[in-house]
Amino acid sequence: MSDVKFIVREPLLDPSQRVIGFQLSWQNNAKDAEPDVAALSFLMSFVASEFNDEEKGFLLGDSVIFLEAVPGLLQAEGLRQLPPKNTVLIFSKRYFGDAATLDTIKELRALGFGICLRNADITALERSFFSLITHFEVQLDASNLTAQAKMYAALKQSNVQMVARNVGNWQDFDACAALGLSSFVGKLHLTPRPNVAQKGLDTTQTTILQLMEMIRKNADIQQLETVVKRDAALAYKLLRYINSAGFGLRTEVQSLKHAVTILGYSPLYRWLSLLLATASTSGNSPVLLETAIVRGRFAEILGQPFMSKSDAENLFVAGMFSLLDRLLGIPMEEVLSTIQLPEAVVDALVSRSGIFGPFLALAEACELNSMLVSSIAETLKVSSVDVNKAHLSALVWAKNISSAA
Repeated sequence: MSDVKFIVREPLLDPSQRVIGFQLSWQNNAKDAEPDVAALSFLMSFVASEFNDEEKGFLLGDSVIFLEAVPGLLQAEGLRQLPPKNTVLIFSKRYFGDAATLDTIKELRALGFGICLRNADITALERSFFSLITHFEVQLDASNLTAQAKMYAALKQSNVQMVARNVGNWQDFDACAALGLSSFVGKLHLTPRPNVAQKGLDTTQTTILQLMEMIRKNADIQQLETVVKRDAALAYKLLRYINSAGFGLRTEVQSLKHAVTILGYSPLYRWLSLLLATASTSGNSPVLLETAIVRGRFAEILGQPFMSKSDAENLFVAGMFSLLDRLLGIPMEEVLSTIQLPEAVVDALVSRSGIFGPFLALAEACELNSMLVSSIAETLKVSSVDVNKAHLSALVWAKNISSAA
């Protein structure tokens, strides 16, 4: 197994476009390659170590992690370290022909692990397999939805969840949602829906932008409080975020003035950038928002060893703002015209250049199974282990933040 491997994540969306889980895998552009047992075993161990805490337990809450599996992994130590109720193991149909493997799969099911069946024809699937699996991968045939619906109805009676893979456009996603399927969407969530009207900024978003500009100019705290008091819901949500587990404060912040006293203006600026994104009400915001939060935190963690705390916080803002045009439904040019951002942030957003650009580009590449990951990491002199730790840490942080929303 190569020592240089990078984790790629693919979100699993429910019909409402909420992220309910992820498939985590090693970056690999070789299609139909034979699974590397050693590499898969290492991935299981790495994921288990990063997502488990002795005191807090599984750090991703109710999220489900999908991992590819082969018979050689069934006794792996890393597998036993994963929480069964949050882990789904993906097996190809060909492994179900081995009696010993079937016995081990039965054991895993008894322990509470999920089993996802891949590369199988649902119409020819042995009924006995239904008791062994919790998920079934399907390839959506948009031209024959009636037959798909009938097959789904039959499978649904057995409590097996159907999961669509390689959903390439929003029309196919909507078809899956109509059938009640969850979907692995690749990079679809980063693609704007066609013919969606621009929404523009609402009153709350305009207020947040005003606050960010005031902070940039070091406005007096009383002036900031006057603006915040106009929107009680905004003030409440801001304090919720600041007091969330994602920030890690030991003292509960009671007011905006208290927050500035403890934190200063710079951290407050980053939390307002988060609020600006969460204020979006666009239809595709649940998955986009989580992606933006992960991207911002991912980039910030990567940059922390190389820059000041203030610059790292601005890197978080760059990551959050990188999807703000799609979250708000307005062009990036309009976003940038509404607020004066540091030049390094603008460079990163416009051309992925400057001191922040490569860190943001690296965080993005890990979403897309891009071969650029290795070259960008090498340029930044960041090891694959550090990249992978930052990636999974950002997922945990985003989960904590989402629970505070």
